[in-house]
Amino acid sequence: MSVAGPADSFAEQVLPYARQLHSVALRLTGNLADAEDLVQETYAKAYAGFGTFEPGTNLRAWLYRIEANAFYSASRTRRRRPEVLLESLEPVEAEHPLTCSAEDMALAGMPDPALTAALRGLPGRLATTIYLADVQGYRYAEIAEITGVPIGTVMSRLHRARKRVRTMLAGHLSADLGQRPQRAA
Repeated sequence: MSVAGPADSFAEQVLPYARQLHSVALRLTGNLADAEDLVQETYAKAYAGFGTFEPGTNLRAWLYRIEANAFYSASRTRRRRPEVLLESLEPVEAEHPLTCSAEDMALAGMPDPALTAALRGLPGRLATTIYLADVQGYRYAEIAEITGVPIGTVMSRLHRARKRVRTMLAGHLSADLGQRPQRAA
């Protein structure tokens, strides 16, 4: 008879979130390899800090906060490094076909190219917010915790993002009908 240890308890609780963590990691990083590294780093940090997790609170949001912090920390570190000039390097054939982010995969599955173009035309913060809300289905509080901004900011970003998408789609529809686009109220 074996007794389940803390590692077993950790695995049972956090592994069901692997797909969701990977999806958000793809959205943040924009490529498969970096997303996999980010998820692995997230799990390592979560395991190290699992003793600080308060049972009964939102484990998914806790994991996303760790993932977001790891991503932003790595981004700050990369910005401090000097850029490498790639002009002197010879091009190399890619071993694998180019991969796309979770957002790109979701947008590619949309039936309307005008909607896809409108969503791609949003600024980063608005795109992330509308992606988490309308594609991933997160609630305002969860998005606030994931992105590290107040709920009011999440609500206003989502409102602005949806308004811009409606305006872009109205302009596209008007252009298709040969009319001038109407300004959104």
